[in-house]
Amino acid sequence: MSSPSIQSLKDLGRLREAPTLDQGIADQLREELQFALSQSSWFTIGVMAPSTHQALSSLRSLEESQQWTSLEVTETTTDVGPVFLKANQRGGTVRIRIEHGLGSGILISGHGDDVTQPVTTWGPFPLDFFG
Repeated sequence: MSSPSIQSLKDLGRLREAPTLDQGIADQLREELQFALSQSSWFTIGVMAPSTHQALSSLRSLEESQQWTSLEVTETTTDVGPVFLKANQRGGTVRIRIEHGLGSGILISGHGDDVTQPVTTWGPFPLDFFG
């Protein structure tokens, strides 16, 4: 899927795989996302990628772009294949497992410090969206 059908963050929510975005739409989504992120206290991140290296690289680019502290990888795989990376700022950890049948992309969920703030998920964003 290409970016002409993507006009806002909510358009991404119906996708199973990150679309190809042209520069103008990517910039617009980054601006919209930056505001959305500012409304949350902490985040969980899911990365669906063809390899552990690519998943970690995408996470590190996101952390750097947001000036977040790098999370510690506490569980990973040495197997070759598609992976799902789950990062949790509250726990400070990253877990990576082999998972077939997923698309490709980055999902970010914003959380509040109490139950009055609903969890909101944005994405999937392309693996190089924050790079």
